[in-house]
Amino acid sequence: MNPAPALAYTAFAGQRLLARGRLAEVAVAVHAAAARGGDAELLVFDDRTGQQVDLHLGGDAAAVAERYRESADQSAADAADDAPPENEAPRGRGRPRLGVTAREVTLLPRQWDWLAAQPGGASVTLRKLIDQARKRGEAGTRQRLAREAAYRCLNALAGNAAGAEEATRALFAGDRDGFAGRIDAWPADVRDYLLALADGAFPGADDESESGATAA
Repeated sequence: MNPAPALAYTAFAGQRLLARGRLAEVAVAVHAAAARGGDAELLVFDDRTGQQVDLHLGGDAAAVAERYRESADQSAADAADDAPPENEAPRGRGRPRLGVTAREVTLLPRQWDWLAAQPGGASVTLRKLIDQARKRGEAGTRQRLAREAAYRCLNALAGNAAGAEEATRALFAGDRDGFAGRIDAWPADVRDYLLALADGAFPGADDESESGATAA
């Protein structure tokens, strides 16, 4: 299994990997490549979404680095402002409050009988079932976002390559092996980047990561 990109941004010069890292670092590399000239198109991607990033490269390398360092600092500050405030009130003695809310649940008699027979009783079983359903929904969302990110980059980097249409079909069909096979002959930098982006797009990706973490 290919690891998902650990860094936030990736730049390509044509189909050759140019730089990976924080936006300020990538912007400096793109600035240098643009200064050197050449026919290769310079593209920068947000690894989390696959969206292309338009850079303002005016000034020298130091100015570019400072510009995008400030941008990253502002993004971090905004994220901190959006975080929920911590509860600073002292906690009293006794069992911690779990935030459990009593609500009416209407079920058929046979469903109540089944719940009552489960370890922990009806309330514990209902909470477990809800958590399991929520996790399945979150896994589906992660797969969808990874699929969309991989598709955006595939379309930008290799939309006209041989097998691109078939690779796209395999990606959206959840066919990991089919996707890998269709892009195997593509330039190595493009292939490896797409495999990393798409790693979480296939069924079982969350199970594999959890089993790997358990084994470690």
